[in-house]
Parts: sequence; structure tokens; C-alpha cells
Amino acid sequence: MGFAQRFDHVGITVADIDTVTAFFVSLGLEADQKMAVEGEFLDTVIGMKGAATEIVMLRVPGGGTTLELSSFKRPDHLPGSPAAPANELGLRNVAFEVQNLRAAVDHAAAAGYGLVGGIGEYEGMWRMAYVRGPEGIIVSLAEQIQD
Repeated sequence: MGFAQRFDHVGITVADIDTVTAFFVSLGLEADQKMAVEGEFLDTVIGMKGAATEIVMLRVPGGGTTLELSSFKRPDHLPGSPAAPANELGLRNVAFEVQNLRAAVDHAAAAGYGLVGGIGEYEGMWRMAYVRGPEGIIVSLAEQIQD
């Protein structure tokens, strides 16, 4: 018997929650209101006393699994590796299916977020690209190729 019942969310800790939220909203995600979390619950769950964070939950239109962005006010966040290559251990990308890959890539580029590599095609079924978004977050954008 397994314990997991459904996939709920992926969390990413960021320094500038407003910039990162705006990036994902520009890709078409919907954001809930930013909320502050602190106190015994947070301290217990993350194992740090006196912690305080702001959180924004994002989702694609229609619902589904959410993306949680959090930015710590206390303690100060630790620096990440914003130039991490795709093969560095740890969470490397968050992926979304898009309707128009080229337009999505061009949109990200116009905002200053370029491709990690190029646009690849997988067995005539998918086109995909990695975009390095704000704070080095790699966003995988995939488009199903229509016959």
C-alpha cells in the first residue's frame, strides 16, 4: 500500500518573489494572493526557529498541481547556484506544456530570459526547450507536435 494520494505542489525558494511570480504569470499561470507565514507551524515544519516567509501559489488555468514560490524574510536566504547546468544534482527544472513553443521562447527572450540550449524535437511527437528564468530557474517548455 502506498501513502501518496495525489501530487500537490512543487516548491521553489526565491529571493525576489515578485519578479519570479511575474515571470510565471507572463507564461500564463494564475497566482493566488501572496501570504505571510510564520510562527510555530513554520518553525516546526522547516526546523528553524523564528522563521518568516512569503508564499505565492501558482497554477495553470483550470487547476491541477501547483507551483509554490517562497521567499524567506527570516532567516536570510542562502545563495543558490543560478547558473547550475542541467546535470547538477537537485531539482533542475519545472515543466509546462505550451501551445506555441516558439512564441513562448520569444516571449521569454524579450523579457531577458534566454534558452539554455536550443529547441529540440523528440521522435516527431514533442518540441521542447529549456529557458533559464529569473534567479536561474530552468523552465522546460514543451509543445506537442500535431499531425
